[in-house]
Amino acid sequence: MKNIVNIAIVIVVAMSLTSCFDNKTPNYRYMPNMYTAIGPETNGEYDFELLPNNQVNLMPVEGTISRGWMPYGYPNTMEGKAMATANLMNPLAITDKNLKKGKELYNIYCAICHGKKGDGQGELVKREKFLGIPSYSDKGRKITEGDVYHVMMYGLNSMGSHASQTSEEDRWQIAMHVMDLKSTLKGEPLWSTVRKDSIMAMHQIRNVETNSVEETTTSHESH
Repeated sequence: MKNIVNIAIVIVVAMSLTSCFDNKTPNYRYMPNMYTAIGPETNGEYDFELLPNNQVNLMPVEGTISRGWMPYGYPNTMEGKAMATANLMNPLAITDKNLKKGKELYNIYCAICHGKKGDGQGELVKREKFLGIPSYSDKGRKITEGDVYHVMMYGLNSMGSHASQTSEEDRWQIAMHVMDLKSTLKGEPLWSTVRKDSIMAMHQIRNVETNSVEETTTSHESH
């Protein structure tokens, strides 16, 4: 009986010792700064007099602009949307690279609802998760590159803003692809081809005008 009691005592002592042992926390730390960071954590609260509310994670200073982010001058109103639709133009060059990237981004962010063809038959629509998503070719919808960008910036109806997921360049590249999808659905020449041709024509006209002015100036100087 006495042996049983002794064995029980040994077991209890052994269990109490092992229960306090943690492989992740060594008993001896020769260089504690190597184990525990001395820098403040982003969302932690610390007794720093210089920090408002003792919070390390603060809002940006009023009036500052994040690096890589450009202010958007059109307000999130119906009037702002109308102005963007009428006036906002895609600043990116129409290149194969931008068109390819626009298609890739569209398939990531937009096709799930709008469909890969832009006909409003995305996977979520087919599963009846969302209904009433129109085609880019629907009559009465004035879809322009500015309109596409504005909607991605702020969202519209059930569609939320994509400004946090995409950069300014991403949104313009997506707008290129959307405009080409619209042209395809309507059986018209691709928007990108028409725009590229018109830009080239404008450059040629400007070159002719510039050459004409230079020739006229040279002629007057020679006399």
